[in-house]
Order: sequence, then C-alpha cells, then structure tokens
Amino acid sequence: MTECFDCDNCKESLYGRKYIQMDNGPYCIPCYDAHFANTCDECKELIGHDCRELYYEDRHYHEHCFRCFRCDRSLADEPFTCQDEELLCNDCYCSEFSSKCIACEKTVMPGSRKLEYNGQTWHEHCFICSSCQQPIGSRSFIPDKKDYYCIPCYESKFAPRCTRCKKSLTKGGVTYRDEPWHKECFVCTGCKTPLAGQQFTSQDDNPYCIHCFGNLYAKKCSACSKPITGFGGGKYVSFEERHWHHNCFNCARCNTSLVGKGFIPDKDEILCRDCSSDL
Repeated sequence: MTECFDCDNCKESLYGRKYIQMDNGPYCIPCYDAHFANTCDECKELIGHDCRELYYEDRHYHEHCFRCFRCDRSLADEPFTCQDEELLCNDCYCSEFSSKCIACEKTVMPGSRKLEYNGQTWHEHCFICSSCQQPIGSRSFIPDKKDYYCIPCYESKFAPRCTRCKKSLTKGGVTYRDEPWHKECFVCTGCKTPLAGQQFTSQDDNPYCIHCFGNLYAKKCSACSKPITGFGGGKYVSFEERHWHHNCFNCARCNTSLVGKGFIPDKDEILCRDCSSDL
C-alpha cells in the first residue's frame, strides 16, 4: 500500500510535484505562496517562492521593486537611505539633502572633509586663499567681503607697513604724524629708547625722548645748567639771552625767589632790590 504524501493544506497529492517542506508539513507551491509568501510593499503583489525577496524594517520587496524613489535605480546591491518612508540611493539622497560646496557647486558627500563658515559649506580642497590659491584647510583665515585670505597673504595685501622697517603691522603699533610704526620700531632718534607709551617730543620731524631732546636742543638754565624742557608743567623765566627754571630764579645773595618780583642784574648775577641796595 502506497504511503500518503499530500499537501498539508489542500490535501492534493504531491507525488511528481514541487513542494516546500514547512515545520508542520509539506505544501504545494500554490498553497505555500497563498499562505506564507509576503506581499511586496511596492507593487502589493505576492512575492512568490521563486523570487528573490528583499526586506527593510518589516517591509518586503521583489528584487525588481526595491528601487530608488527618485532615479529608479535598483537598490538590491547598493547602499541606500530611507527618508520620510522613501528609499533613496546615496547619490539622490546627497543631491537632495546634503549641502553643496559654494565653490564647485557639487554635493559635499557625508563623511567627506569639509569646512563650514557663515552658513556656507566648502569641500576642504575647494576652500582656498583668494590670493595664493592654496587650500586654507585648518589654518586661520580672514574674510574680506566675498574673498577669503590666509594670514600671510592678507598681511601682504592689506596690512599697513611700518614707516621704519617696511614690514606689515598686524597688531598693536603706534601712529606718529599719521604714519604707522611697530612699537619696537618707534624709538628715540638719539638714544634708541622705545617711545611707545612714553612722553616724547620731536625736532625736524624726528622723535626724541625728553632726556635726549633736553640735552640736544633745549635751553639751559643759567643757574643749574640743566635743560629747560617745559615738560611736566615746568615754567621758566627769560631775561635778555639768559633763562632760568622758575625754582632756580632766585636772588644770588639771599636766595629769595624773584618770580613775579622786581630784580636787578649785576653782571652774571641777579639780585633782589634789598640785596642790590646794600652794594
């Protein structure tokens, strides 16, 4: 007697027919497809036993239905992304959702090296100095309207130059006679002492510290022989060709201050009226 070998669902004999063995018994192909095959999320038709089936997040597809929503490219063997329930190939996703390089207008691919500044994006190799045309990369730069400069090019092109050494002034500095100077270049014409932040004066357009100016150009006090510079609120008295500091303009005999008083010259000396009357 022949052993029974029937489809577990329709009970038709499976002798000489294709079947699929499941845990609970064998099934003929029509019954298997009807009871176990998944429905394609794209075309809504059953995915038969003889079709290559692909699935993503509980959704099933025929191989030929698993395609990019934008360009219709097959995604069976391609990397893809799901955006708002739509499957997109990498090219379409990047074209639609990735930023574009402001220089070459091509897509900046996810994971590639890029630079972002002021709401704009560049490929790393596209962000170049407007002067030397070399990639700026991670170096410091200075924007100027729609141009971007590496520091050396910006200094060479725009920074003021020191009146003395002719090199670029990038920070700090001193302005003298409407001309820029490095602090270390702005020195006394006589002793070369730095004048930045110090009191100074000029002679023939050349800057001098107070000490050098006094020694070289200032009048000399007839009493103490020291320079009369007038700096620091210093006052002086002049008589004929002679000059005195206020505190040095005293009677040669009694040492009384003669500032604002009458006095009598006696050869190289000056005397108060009382001392002159004793002569």
